[in-house]
Amino acid sequence: MTGGRRYDLVIFDWAGTMVDFGCCAPIAAYVEAFDRRGVRLAEAAARADMGIAKVDHVRALLARPEVAAAWVAAQARASDEADVEALMADLEPLMRDAAAVAAELIPGAAETVAVLRARGLRIASSTGYTRQMMGPVLARAAGQGYCPDHVVCAGETPQGRPSPLMIYKACAELGVWPLSRVVKVDDAEAGIAEGRAAGCFTVGVAASGNAVGLSLAAYRALEPEDREHRLERARAALLAAGADVVIDSVADLPAEL
Repeated sequence: MTGGRRYDLVIFDWAGTMVDFGCCAPIAAYVEAFDRRGVRLAEAAARADMGIAKVDHVRALLARPEVAAAWVAAQARASDEADVEALMADLEPLMRDAAAVAAELIPGAAETVAVLRARGLRIASSTGYTRQMMGPVLARAAGQGYCPDHVVCAGETPQGRPSPLMIYKACAELGVWPLSRVVKVDDAEAGIAEGRAAGCFTVGVAASGNAVGLSLAAYRALEPEDREHRLERARAALLAAGADVVIDSVADLPAEL
């Protein structure tokens, strides 16, 4: 394996890494939730903190100057924690429905898991989605042949990403150690920071993830020069976040390991 290293466990993110090419489902849900309150949310703003727990993401969005100003213009007051709770109440069904629709496995994902398991590795996953949001996604993924050995969702540890607690939880419950024998695979900078904080070998995913932010069809339709430019920016961001290596998609992971 990479540099002669050997691993026991691979922990995958979900949206943009294993399902939902382009990490599009969360964006649609955020835009709809804020639109219901008269706030037009730009896609770039919605993607800026992708990967952290959804409640933390809502707080981060409300703290953005342009969103805070739009909120005051629409609501005639600044937002508060009650607004965070109200937005989350809307986001739960919006995220669940959007994520279920977008839960198609990224090409090569199921094959990658099969190869890794054949090599003796265990498979876990973590996500910024809550358990309620993940219900339909887990069911659809299972129908496509992907059933991780362990799943950690947002809200199931005292802190979410970029803290390493979700990784710690998975390793503790699966009995895997040391953390240097764990691989964390993620498309978002927060997930890469999580892997680094835990001491894992950390792999960024560029093409299918949040940084490029395009559906599979839109990605394939790009002119080659435009595609490569977008990939270079995504790779640079993931490396800057601390990724040990960056691949285009999970289909490339077995060769990297």
